[in-house]
Amino acid sequence: MDARQLEYFLAIVDHGGFGRAAEHLLIAQPSLSQAIAQLERELGVLLFHRTGRGVVVSDAGRELAGHARQVMRDLSTARAAMESMKGLRRGRVELVTMPSPGIEPLGALTRAFSERHPGITLSAEAAFTPDEVAQKVRDGSCELGLVGSAEWTPPPGLDVLPLGDQAFILVGAAGGPFPAGDPVPRTALAGARMIVSPRGSRMRQIVDEIMASGTDLHIVAEVAHRTSILPLVLREVGLAVLPAAWAPLARSAGARVATLDPPAFLRISLLSRSAPLSPAAAAFLGTARAYTPPDAGLLPEVET
Repeated sequence: MDARQLEYFLAIVDHGGFGRAAEHLLIAQPSLSQAIAQLERELGVLLFHRTGRGVVVSDAGRELAGHARQVMRDLSTARAAMESMKGLRRGRVELVTMPSPGIEPLGALTRAFSERHPGITLSAEAAFTPDEVAQKVRDGSCELGLVGSAEWTPPPGLDVLPLGDQAFILVGAAGGPFPAGDPVPRTALAGARMIVSPRGSRMRQIVDEIMASGTDLHIVAEVAHRTSILPLVLREVGLAVLPAAWAPLARSAGARVATLDPPAFLRISLLSRSAPLSPAAAAFLGTARAYTPPDAGLLPEVET
């Protein structure tokens, strides 16, 4: 078993079949099939179940996938470490982030990092729950992960760097109804039309808590894609509760923004593997350690 075979194996897993994997790898499909057949003979197990419409990863294949990603990640780390001997001039940081921390602090961190390491590329994947982020970091798909949650305990094997608490804000269109004051008492939202995310998110939990306390709210839209919430607010569909990361964008678009009373917060953290990181990821982690959390709604500053 060698790195080339593992690379081929993961390509089939990630691309859902031999044909698409061969196209991605820029090799002939028979060569790919031959390499996997040789790997299966060496291991003595079937990695894929061949079906009429393609292949399905076997139990053995799913078990191998996590180990294979770790091996490929370690090889990449070793290569990057050799490059670092010549100075950190090129490389790639592979990160996964939830939507709100994917605005801030990712924006501030990326700006500070790219100014210091202009030759390094940041690749940011998307995830929607802390558990999804943790899984991608643990299985080696990404080296770093940004999470935002109220209360969440990370699984073993991950290091956690707290990046501060981000307040939730109330956002409304400039020409639409908006409660007086800043902060806005939650009881002042009585009768408000609200745009919410699906159940399970912290944003939705806050709205549900307000309703459970006896304040009558009318949910006019439930939106899974959080990037659609602010445009709906600006169209005067209703008000929305969003993390403060959205405040600068909301204000620049002409929306009204206020904090809530009592406040609610999203705890932001950066996850990393406990195993050695690539030099590029280690440098990004160093940038994150210099991050200073902002006050609610303000753009953060990062020391470089």
